[in-house]
Amino acid sequence: MAANKKLLVLAGDGIGPEVMGEVKRVAAWMGSQRAVGFDIDEALVGGCSIDANGVPVTDATMDKAMTVDAVLLGAVGGPKWDGVDFSIRPEAGLLRLRKDMELFANLRPALVYPALADASSLKREIVEGLDILIVRELTGGVYFGEPRGITDLGNGERRGINTQVYTTSEIRRVAAVAFELARKRGNRLCSVEKMNVMESGRLWREEVTRLHQEQYSDVQLSHMLADNCAMQLVRNPKQFDVIVTDNLFGDMLSDEAAMLTGSLGMLPSASLGAPDAAGRRKALYEPVHGSAPDIAGQGKANPIATLLSFAMMLRYSFDLGTEADLIEGAVSDVLDRGIRTADIAGTGAAQLVSTGDMGTAILEAMAQRSR
Repeated sequence: MAANKKLLVLAGDGIGPEVMGEVKRVAAWMGSQRAVGFDIDEALVGGCSIDANGVPVTDATMDKAMTVDAVLLGAVGGPKWDGVDFSIRPEAGLLRLRKDMELFANLRPALVYPALADASSLKREIVEGLDILIVRELTGGVYFGEPRGITDLGNGERRGINTQVYTTSEIRRVAAVAFELARKRGNRLCSVEKMNVMESGRLWREEVTRLHQEQYSDVQLSHMLADNCAMQLVRNPKQFDVIVTDNLFGDMLSDEAAMLTGSLGMLPSASLGAPDAAGRRKALYEPVHGSAPDIAGQGKANPIATLLSFAMMLRYSFDLGTEADLIEGAVSDVLDRGIRTADIAGTGAAQLVSTGDMGTAILEAMAQRSR
C-alpha cells in the first residue's frame, strides 16, 4: 500500500473551520473506501493566528507548509482584525504562503452546473454549459512590486504607491502553465493585459506571443485588453476556454467569473509552484469565497467549493483523476437532486440543508457512485 499523502490543513477564520470539517470527512472516507490515505496536520493562519501568536502565520507553520505534499486552506480575515497593522493583517498570512512557497500559478475554474444555471445573475442561455479556467499569475505584479507604501508629503497630503512590475521569466512560466492546460481542454488560450496603457502589459503580450511561437503554436492564442475581457465575461462568457492574466487583473476577473456561476461558495482554486527535479510541485488549494463572518458558526456555509478544492488537489498534486471525478460527480448528483445550502437555494429548491448535511449528501452520493 502506498504511503499516505501528507497534508497541512489551515482552516483559518470565519466559516473556514466549518467547511474544512467536511473536507476531513471526505478525506477519511477516501482512506477507508478508496485506499487513498492522508496524514493530516493542522495549524493556524489569518486572524486566529494573530490572536494566538501575534502574526498571521508563524515560521513553524511555514516550515510545515514547505515540507508537506499539499496545503488546504479555508479562509482568512474578518472585521475583528480591521484595526491591526497592515503588515500583519490576516491576508498577509495567505500572501506569505503564496510568496514563500513560490506558488506563481493560480487556477480558478468557473463551471456552471446544469442544476444551478438559473442561480446566475445572467440569463440561463448566457451561462448554461459554461466551463472556463482562469490562470492568474500570483507572486508578481502590483501586489508585490517595489517601491510601495504610504508617505507623508506634508500640508495634510499623503501619497500611496504600488508598483506594477513583471519580468520575462515570470510571464513565461505562468503562460506555459496556461498553454499546457489549454492543450488538455479546448486548446484555446486568451491572454489578458492592458498593453495599450501599461509597459508591463506590452511586455506581457510580447512574451506570451514569443512563447507561443516557440513552443505552443498548436494552441489557438488570442489577446484581449483587461477591460474588454471584463465586459466580454458578462456579454458572452462561453467564448473563452482558458484565460491567462496577471495578478491584479486575475484577482478581479476571476471573481467576476465566479459570480457567473451563481455563488462564490461553489468555486475552488489551486495555486501551484514550479516542479522540482522529481516533478513534485508545492501546492495550496482553497475555495474562492471569503471567511463570511456574518454566517460563521451557524452551519449555513456551503462546503462545495472547499470539497472541489480537495478534488483539485487529488487531480493536480497526486494524479488521482478518478477520485477527483468521483467527488465532482457526487456534487453534480446532489445538486441535481435539488439539495441546496442557503447561498444557492434560489426559489423552489427541493431541500435546504446545513453545511454538515450537504457534506453528508455528497458522501452518500460518492458511496452510491462507488458501487
